[in-house]
Amino acid sequence: MLGLGVDRLQADMDRLLALLFHQGVLDEHFLQLQQLQDETSPNFVSEVVNIYFHESEKLLRSLREFLMDREFSEYKKMGIHLNQLMGSSSSIGAKRVRNVCVVFRAASEQNNRAGDANVFLYLGFRCLRALEMLEHEYCYLKNKLHELIQIEQQRVMAARVRYPIQN
Repeated sequence: MLGLGVDRLQADMDRLLALLFHQGVLDEHFLQLQQLQDETSPNFVSEVVNIYFHESEKLLRSLREFLMDREFSEYKKMGIHLNQLMGSSSSIGAKRVRNVCVVFRAASEQNNRAGDANVFLYLGFRCLRALEMLEHEYCYLKNKLHELIQIEQQRVMAARVRYPIQN
C-alpha cells in the first residue's frame, strides 16, 4: 500500500511535468536542474526555484515602478532588469517567462529610441502590456512549480515512512 502512494505521487509529478513541457512553460534546462539534485542535496531544486522567485519578484516590482513613473524616459534600466530576469528564467528552464522577456525587451528598446511623443505613448502602452503578460506567465509558473515541489516533498516523505513488520 505504501509503494502505491509513492508511485501515485511520482505519476502525478510526471503528468504535471509533461503538461508544463507540452504547454511550453518549461524546457530541458529544468530537467538539467533536476539532475543536479541527489541524496547530498535533496532540496536543491526547491532551493534554486525559491531563490529564482525571490529575485524575480524584486525585478518585476522594479519593472512596474519604472513603467508607472510618468517622467521616466530611460528604458535602458528596464533592459538591464529584463536581461537579468531572462537569464535566470533560462537557467531554471522557465521558457515562456523567458520568451515574454524577449518581447518586453524589444518593446522597451523601441521605446528608448522613440522621439515622437505619440509613438512614445504607444510604445509605453506596449511595454505595460508586455509587463502584464510577464506577470501572468510568472504567476502561472510560480503556481505550477510550487505544486510540483509539494508533490515531490510528499513523495519523498512517503518513501521515507517505514512501518514495523508484525509477526
